[in-house]
Amino acid sequence: MSQGVRVTDEVDFYKRRGELQNSVRVLRIRRPERLRWRAAVASITEVAGVLRGLPRMRIEEPVRELVLDLDDRILRRESVLDARKVGVDLDRGEVLPRHSRWDLRRTAFLTGVDQDQLGRYMRLPDDYNKTVDTAAVVLVSRSLANAHKQRADNLVARVQLDKGDGLLRHEHYMLERADRDRDLAKRWAALSKAMVDGSL
Repeated sequence: MSQGVRVTDEVDFYKRRGELQNSVRVLRIRRPERLRWRAAVASITEVAGVLRGLPRMRIEEPVRELVLDLDDRILRRESVLDARKVGVDLDRGEVLPRHSRWDLRRTAFLTGVDQDQLGRYMRLPDDYNKTVDTAAVVLVSRSLANAHKQRADNLVARVQLDKGDGLLRHEHYMLERADRDRDLAKRWAALSKAMVDGSL
């Protein structure tokens, strides 16, 4: 295809034709960058996530090598996290830092969130000396941060701040709840950021 074609469009073209190895070849020849190239990687790993056996390995392993060879630390980390969203594990200890359950507990305490809430969405080891799944902690924390932020925005949107006769009591409660949710969103985001500090 033409070099003028966006990498995402070219990858989608080959995906629709069922030529996944050509999609990987496109990634190999294009210059990695944080927007379209990352989206193209996420698109390929999404397909790889539903494959099994040799067909999956033929896609997952070349993509994993491409991601691990990236010079951009942030692009490498975010590509690994994007892949985990769809059940593909590109990181086998080379990218994300390892944390024990004690590390998680300490970081959660410092950021002001309840680490036990993570247990509703992922498995946490009972032994505090064992390592936690860093990618899962980051993804769940980001999701919780987004959910709290969205709820805060929705509450504020339901209150008419510009009406002249003042706010009703329930509207004050809604704004207070929105402030609490906004604060929780910042705290969960801080936990996710702390967990990936030191990524290679």
